[in-house]
Amino acid sequence: MKVLVVGSGGREHALLWKAAQSPLVDRLYAAPGNAGMAALAELVPWNGDVEALADWALAEGIDLTLVGPEAPLVEGIADAFQKRGLLIFGPTQKAAMIEGSKAFAKRLMERYGIPTARYRVFQDALLALEYVESVGVPIVIKDSGLAAGKGVTVAFDLHTAKQAILNLLSGPEGGEVVVEEYLEGDEATVLALTDGETILPLLPSQDHKRLLDGDQGPMTGGMGAVAPYPMEAATLKRVEEEILKPLIQGLRAEGVVYRGVVYAGLMLTQEGPKVLEFNARFGDPEAQALLPLLRNDLVDLALRVVEGQLKGTELAWREEASACVVLAAPGYPESPRKGIPLHVPEPPEGVLVFHAGTRWEGNSLVSAGGRVLNVVGLGKTLEEALSRAYGFIPQVGFPGAQYRKDIGRRALRLR
Repeated sequence: MKVLVVGSGGREHALLWKAAQSPLVDRLYAAPGNAGMAALAELVPWNGDVEALADWALAEGIDLTLVGPEAPLVEGIADAFQKRGLLIFGPTQKAAMIEGSKAFAKRLMERYGIPTARYRVFQDALLALEYVESVGVPIVIKDSGLAAGKGVTVAFDLHTAKQAILNLLSGPEGGEVVVEEYLEGDEATVLALTDGETILPLLPSQDHKRLLDGDQGPMTGGMGAVAPYPMEAATLKRVEEEILKPLIQGLRAEGVVYRGVVYAGLMLTQEGPKVLEFNARFGDPEAQALLPLLRNDLVDLALRVVEGQLKGTELAWREEASACVVLAAPGYPESPRKGIPLHVPEPPEGVLVFHAGTRWEGNSLVSAGGRVLNVVGLGKTLEEALSRAYGFIPQVGFPGAQYRKDIGRRALRLR
């Protein structure tokens, strides 16, 4: 088979690395890819035009496409490929609205009784400011649209809450914000494969969204992840029964068949798991931690999802733990510095390096984005996985590299 991976980050490098292990695959392509992905696949120049990529895939005879990032899904890349009779792993534009509009997702949860924080949606800044004044803090302000994981403000004082609202709603194009009740508990992620009927949850994982140790600093696209996260079996069952099933069945009832990966970002509250957000794709960096633990053939699984043949499939996992630590450029997330020279030696056994914001400049490897490299450690225990990841970082570190030193601390506390 000819397989195309869409995207250019660490998640896409991990997807490509896993797809390369499939005996079903003859040739791999990545659009647009990154420097690390060039060792595994032919890189296809791509400016983000989904129709143009679908035309290229048809002409090239691509047998299966795996979509990493959310933007092309929300733009309708799955619809464009399906229109041409091409197989693509990723939900349609309507299904991807669970991520494309937080307001849409909250209303969907409300309709189907999916546990989540109480909320209000506003397009008018004055009304939003009045509401926040009346309910007080702590409170959560979210950009309803796509924000690459950075459009969330958890406000513990009124000034911060009001500033977040004004930042999001005072632009000339307007906007939409979701104002949510603040939930307390531990955050975790449950990803699941689904063909619109069968739902296969992956191992629970945990992302670390804030830039700095101790969950301080600005929100980012994710600074690291660990898997498996120690979630009780009863809690995982509740996630499946109370969150994932009602979501997929609710969409189906509204004429939308969801095929791909669904991402449930959760807060594990005293009342049980509640949804913080739904995403329409693999998490980044959760995918980098999860995929090395998956024994199944990713390409085979993707075909089963796309063809509606997931029933009877069982997932198999390595009896190991995984820890991903993200190395970000200086200035990230506001204004990351690019063009920093990088040196990535061959990692030892038990360590993987997935490229994110990297490119070749002649024969030199340089940084080309905010999150630059992902160092993944594998081990029999989470402690061993973390030790391997952090042990290798000095060899791939670069001037001004930002990374958290406390990835996995919450998961370790629960063991």
